Amino acid sequence: MCAVIGADHRGAQLLRLTNNAVYRLAHEPVVVRIVASRALDHRVHTVVRIARWLQEHDVPAVRLLAGHEQPIQVDGYLATAWDFVPSGEYRPTGRHLAELLVKMHSLDIPKELDLPSWAPLDAVRNRVGEAEALDPDDREYLLNRCDQVERALAELEFLRPWRVVHGDAHLGNVIPSPNGPVLCDFDSSGIGPPEWDMVPVAVGVLRFGEPVDTYRQMVDTYGLDVTTWSGFEVLREVRELKLTTSVLPIMTSHPEVRPELMRRLQDFRDGNTEATWERYR
Repeated sequence: MCAVIGADHRGAQLLRLTNNAVYRLAHEPVVVRIVASRALDHRVHTVVRIARWLQEHDVPAVRLLAGHEQPIQVDGYLATAWDFVPSGEYRPTGRHLAELLVKMHSLDIPKELDLPSWAPLDAVRNRVGEAEALDPDDREYLLNRCDQVERALAELEFLRPWRVVHGDAHLGNVIPSPNGPVLCDFDSSGIGPPEWDMVPVAVGVLRFGEPVDTYRQMVDTYGLDVTTWSGFEVLREVRELKLTTSVLPIMTSHPEVRPELMRRLQDFRDGNTEATWERYR
């Protein structure tokens, strides 16, 4: 990948490994994201289109490395290369995230880009389908659960018109750059309900004990409290299914994630919505 963009791969630091292997290069201000799950290859083309569209409309977001055709393809693997964004000396807040979402959601849907419609359970099914280390009973349970939730989704009446949504809007996808907060990670972006972009932080409060003030700041800035809407519990379950299955593609190579995965699956089976989860490490 680095040879294609004329960069030095030596000393690259692995920042994250879930659906993507994300590396920061040591000798130039570049981040390389390699798609780790072949079943999710299709998303990288959407990522490129979204990133270029956000740049065109001056929405603060990470920028693709200029001068190269993207995505990059090497030996059947797909990747994207990005300008590295340094972190400033502050922490992103719920207000920062909501302000970025307001800018994104205010834009008209770009019909010429042929962006995908929101289908959040597709990624869950793909992960379940390729998870070699998953017990057959757990596989069947998760697929059946996806079917049930999808039927409930089809019956929802959303509060706001659909827009281009981030799809995974939480503080971990806001970089506190010295020039102001910027959005990153557009793997789940597409055309969908703005309500969905309020759900990750709300679920973070409920499942991971994250500060409720973060969500309250989002509500005050954005002007929508999704937790008071009748459809919230359905969207919450969608989010929790995505959070639970995110490690399935790496379960064999990183078996340490299995205990937390099994705990979350048991909570689903028991209908336990009060249990606190730990982040995958």
